[in-house]
Amino acid sequence: MKQIALLTITAMLAFTQAFSQTKSDKKSGKMEAKADHYTFQLSNNVTRQKVTFKNRYGIMLTGDLYLPKNHGSEPLAAIAISGPIGAVKEQSSGLYANQMAEHGFAALAFDPSYTGESGGEPRAVASPDINTEDFSAAVDFLGIHKNIDRKKIGIIGICGFGGFALNATAIDKRVKAVAVTSMYDMTRVMSKGYNDAVTLEQRTKTLEQLGEQRWKDAETGTFASGAILNPEKLKGDEPQFVKEYHDYYRTPRGFHERSLNSTGAWNATNALSFMNMPILTYIKEISPRPLLIIAGEKAHSRYFSEDAFKAAAEPKELVIIPNAVHVDLYDKIDVIPFGKLETFFAEHLK
Repeated sequence: MKQIALLTITAMLAFTQAFSQTKSDKKSGKMEAKADHYTFQLSNNVTRQKVTFKNRYGIMLTGDLYLPKNHGSEPLAAIAISGPIGAVKEQSSGLYANQMAEHGFAALAFDPSYTGESGGEPRAVASPDINTEDFSAAVDFLGIHKNIDRKKIGIIGICGFGGFALNATAIDKRVKAVAVTSMYDMTRVMSKGYNDAVTLEQRTKTLEQLGEQRWKDAETGTFASGAILNPEKLKGDEPQFVKEYHDYYRTPRGFHERSLNSTGAWNATNALSFMNMPILTYIKEISPRPLLIIAGEKAHSRYFSEDAFKAAAEPKELVIIPNAVHVDLYDKIDVIPFGKLETFFAEHLK
């Protein structure tokens, strides 16, 4: 496990939120959540219904469909929402869906494959391909719903699922508009580290270690968990962004028992599928459909958004939120520009 932990020096420290490896604290009784726990209040003007649907790989996904009350008989424009990676629908994506439903949209927040209440074995695995497919499966579901206009479907991706949302939109021409907030390109950070600091020698060493771990897993018949990066208590000398993730996932503000970022651990070999698959290669093919990128001015992840914006073709817009850090765009309703999101989707899902 020490060899695999070397991966954290580069890629993982770049993204503690996405790959925070924490052990359950059920024995202490601290921060436990009930199965029906949500980190936000459901609007009085919105209904929420649990739904299930399969992706192209046959994995059953579970989501919450948010609809505005009194929406009338006209089919609604709809938005599929997921993220951050390692989070669940009861956290940020559900909050976004609740807000967008208040603004008159049908909104589906869903748990990705292998996590939360969605299916897939083994658990605690992520995949650039399958998680991109999860978005398209959500579009499948929305497009056959009786209350939804299949010609008016968009996507919102949060944090690590921002990159998957861009990839899904590039390949799935049914998506009419896409917005991302606090975006991470997970394939970039996993393969190159934070600020692309990983050398070829370091990358080669990491891949060798991951290969050795595969043999260990094969011998034991189980999948070892990765290193702990988001403990219940911090030492105090961690980077500021690590403290910010902790403040969301390990406090009542954003804690959820099914969130890997709050209580769990990704498999130790989880990084393998990210190492050779740059998901933003075809970002220009989102055009001529519109792209909205939103990032915090003081977010450590801001460069992902700025680089994606530069690489994308028109029409595109980059919105930088003054003084905001990465996790502010997870749940701070007074910081997240929901008015901008409403205007964007109202204009382009018509």
